[in-house]
Amino acid sequence: MSARASTGRTIAAHAVLLTYTLIALFPVFVIVINSFKSRKAIFADPLALPWPQNFDLIGYETVVKQGDFFLYFQNSLIVTCASLFFVLLFGAMAAFALSEYRFRGNTLMGLYLALGIMIPIRLGTVAILEIMVASGLVNTLTALILVYTAQGLPLAVFILSEFMKSVSDDLKNAGRIDGLSEYRIFFSLVLPLVRPAMATVAVFTMIPIWNDLWFPLILAPSEEVKTVTLGAQVFIGQFVTNWNAVLAALSLAIIPVLVLYLIFSRQLIRGITAGAVK
Repeated sequence: MSARASTGRTIAAHAVLLTYTLIALFPVFVIVINSFKSRKAIFADPLALPWPQNFDLIGYETVVKQGDFFLYFQNSLIVTCASLFFVLLFGAMAAFALSEYRFRGNTLMGLYLALGIMIPIRLGTVAILEIMVASGLVNTLTALILVYTAQGLPLAVFILSEFMKSVSDDLKNAGRIDGLSEYRIFFSLVLPLVRPAMATVAVFTMIPIWNDLWFPLILAPSEEVKTVTLGAQVFIGQFVTNWNAVLAALSLAIIPVLVLYLIFSRQLIRGITAGAVK
């Protein structure tokens, strides 16, 4: 009966996840189909599929000709991948320390790190800009990587610390008896067991980084370090907007996020459904 109930909960969790996925993908579907249509067809029937009579690649041609979008994509990939790496590495190390070692101020340290979830980092934009100016990091990808790493760490520590507590103490103690260092225990024994949680953190962290416009506009607005989200703004004017180019740029920007999501999807589903099958 227990196994049957667990199977039912797992199926229900997958069904809910699939439903939310379809709902979330509908706006993406609308953007993609309209990127292959003429401007007149976009406004005449935005939900219509791109048939031969309304098919038009003018948006993609404009994206390729105007602006260096390949450089923008490269900048966004560097910032996103580097930020994810540091968020997962430092977040997992901090979560391991908080869950494994008992010291004075352990709880206060955990609460301090969790405050970053409740207090938006954008409230400190002026102070962050002053720090970057003083450090000579304005108009560099390093500035964006540092900000996004700080932005993603609180959520990473909050999620991973709960998963770290579920790792068997006997396994870690056995490693210590065998003479493994704490770093070897962390990287060889603990991290492989919390991969679903790390994939979950990666998915929820990468999307805000990739889609962010605020910090690239404030910290890295120059042409050589523009991200793809900021680069797409060149097609949005005060009086005229090139919707074909905007939709084409957004459609191209979806591809890297989709690839990263597919890479993490299997572990993501395991991480989300882990609590349902215990």
